[in-house]
Amino acid sequence: MRRIFRSALPILVALAVTVAIPLPSLAARGGPTGFADLAEKLLPSVVNISTTQTITMQGDIQEFPDLQLPPGSPFEDFFKEFMEKQGKNFNGGGKPRKHKTTSLGSGFIIDPAGYIVTNNHVIQDADEISVILQDDTNLPATVVGRDKKTDLALLKVESKKPLTAVTWGDSDKIRVGDWILAIGNPFGLGGTVTTGIISARARDINSGPYDDYLQTDAPINRGNSGGPMFNMDGEVIGVNTAIFSPTGGSIGIGFAIPSVMSKNVIEQLKTIGHTRRGWLGVRIQVVTPEIAESLGIGKPRGALVSSSTAEGPAAKAGVEAGDVVISFDGKEVTEMHRLPRIVAETEVGKTVPMVVLRKGKEVTLHVKVGELETHDEAEDIETEKEEKKPAISNAEKVDELGLSVAPLSEILRKRFDLDKDSNGVVVTNVSTEGLAADYGIQTGDVISEASQKEIKAPKDLIDIVKTAKKDGKPVLLLVDRKGDLRFVAVSFGKDKDKKKEKGKE
Repeated sequence: MRRIFRSALPILVALAVTVAIPLPSLAARGGPTGFADLAEKLLPSVVNISTTQTITMQGDIQEFPDLQLPPGSPFEDFFKEFMEKQGKNFNGGGKPRKHKTTSLGSGFIIDPAGYIVTNNHVIQDADEISVILQDDTNLPATVVGRDKKTDLALLKVESKKPLTAVTWGDSDKIRVGDWILAIGNPFGLGGTVTTGIISARARDINSGPYDDYLQTDAPINRGNSGGPMFNMDGEVIGVNTAIFSPTGGSIGIGFAIPSVMSKNVIEQLKTIGHTRRGWLGVRIQVVTPEIAESLGIGKPRGALVSSSTAEGPAAKAGVEAGDVVISFDGKEVTEMHRLPRIVAETEVGKTVPMVVLRKGKEVTLHVKVGELETHDEAEDIETEKEEKKPAISNAEKVDELGLSVAPLSEILRKRFDLDKDSNGVVVTNVSTEGLAADYGIQTGDVISEASQKEIKAPKDLIDIVKTAKKDGKPVLLLVDRKGDLRFVAVSFGKDKDKKKEKGKE
């Protein structure tokens, strides 16, 4: 699904607001009679952004892309001579050639001194950036700062006269169904105004760790990226960033970064040139209905802690695996994806209260928020051929789960490349027809807890699983996969459903 989110094909349009002239509020009306006055006020603050990038290409585009000739073949010299007579290279050889590519986007002025907001992907890897004002004035721009995680960037231009700037609004106050206005540079046409409503809030489109998009049906297309979303008071309540489109054109589903998040990021880029984000130091996962039932917390809510970083803020505050975070710094954590956003926006070094559910009871902890360090991590992916290994003699079957487990030993730690600190029982076999396979449990996983009770031997797991199935309750497993801890709630009702389905076949 991610492939059809065209973040490179931006969305909404930027609008300019004249701060000195108050705009009449239309928010309380049943619907505006027109947008002409509002658009006229905002247009001067919308800019078109043009970028140029130089790409080095080896040779010319192949005219025979499927032609494969063995080295030393007499035909190789023939085709090489043929291409050279036309002034082209054969098989990508010859001298490298430089080729310039251009792209277009949108932006909006937030300071008369020349500060302009846009998307990071609009100006990423650009050699030259130009900002074109409404009156066609073309100004070179420099990058003040950028933030890849939220796809925001701040530019600076020098102008002989003050520029018309817009003001930030409060995206938390916008409601589904409210009117919004968009102005931008679709397909390079410039100054295009579109309108629509807020279709949904808090959308997660899998574009990054802080997804919290506003969704709109306002028509936005290629070139609208980086433009603002306005409320009916002419305030920026979002930065348009992506569209959902199988074709690349508008189908009425666009997404904007809320102003509450954008304003904070842009202020940091303006003052220190980069972002500082709060850090908690935990691995979290979604609280599914099965996990909620096994923990006895009622309806699914909060963020389930599967592990915490040693010496991290959470560990120092006493956070434990199995805790469900339901509140952070006085803000409710309704679901997992909300916690990273709240923590990131919290002041680094601030000590805040955090409420967790621990074995059915609310526990208040106090956490000193750390600073998230950003760095690029290279991942080395190695594939190894499976070698035939001797069977594990002391493995025991857990028929209810469709797997076999064995006590941890030095031989098994070496075979499955397990950490020396791992505790529990190791999964030695998983039946493709069993429940464990349905829930993603794999050979080599270590089960250290079941129903929040420590597992030291296969019998511990077998007894707990049998009891849970007899009582008709899901069993909550704490699974360690090469140091990555996560909870898996296995519901035995799924086993019944599977048998029913098989009976129908």
